Amino acid sequence: MNEQAELTSSAIPDVQNSEDTRNIPIDQVGIKAIRHPVVVRDRSGRDQHTVATLNMYVSLPHNFKGTHMSRFVEILNRHEYEITVDSFKRMIHETAEVLDAEASRVEMTFPFFVSKAAPVTGVRSLIDYEVSFIGQLRDRHTEVWVKVVVPVTTLCPCSKNISDYGAHNQRSHVTVEALVRDFIWVEELIEMVENVASCQLYGLLKRPDEKYVTEYAYDHPKFVEDMVRDVAVQLNEDQRILSYKVESENFESIHNHSAYALVQKDKRRPA
Repeated sequence: MNEQAELTSSAIPDVQNSEDTRNIPIDQVGIKAIRHPVVVRDRSGRDQHTVATLNMYVSLPHNFKGTHMSRFVEILNRHEYEITVDSFKRMIHETAEVLDAEASRVEMTFPFFVSKAAPVTGVRSLIDYEVSFIGQLRDRHTEVWVKVVVPVTTLCPCSKNISDYGAHNQRSHVTVEALVRDFIWVEELIEMVENVASCQLYGLLKRPDEKYVTEYAYDHPKFVEDMVRDVAVQLNEDQRILSYKVESENFESIHNHSAYALVQKDKRRPA
């Protein structure tokens, strides 16, 4: 900052630092929906360069009128051009330190791409998944959650059972949010969902592939309840996962509403 800028800055009142007398602390205050480049390494060893949408918050004591919103943007831009997983973890602490807060929360959501081979022809195509890293610092303890939204096909067991032929199916979104003890690949969480669905989705299918996925889904009917329970079984067995929440929403093809189920568990607490 040059001398003129310093003089100008010192001459301008800092309203945010003024005292507030309502005696109400704020749990989260900050900025939402700011976009920034990010690089994420996938299981194949490739770096994916994409764009993330970030939400950044801190706690605010009862006696301060406001926080310094511009400092959130400064934190983003003082890191390397593209945020990495490591710099994201540092940002959680830096956000609290720079804004002199006891607690901070940073949410980073971005598209993550996986190359998949069609089940019969083997033709490859990309399919995207919505992935989030959610970091929180509170009481000097830091947690980083990984969240992924996995689109799949589900076929209704009841429809199959009562119909002479055919069964209605739908695209479903299964969301897994996990707190992990050790490193876990995003692709592993995706596979936990896809392996128990009526059928997984593909970006590109030829006619033999379409026949295969149609018949595969028919042979593997799943209720929305089945989906969350089957995914929860795998999460329970994985010792790297400390706590989780799994949701399934079926966008029904014969109703104008969705079917929904949720299972959550903190494995750190005794059953």
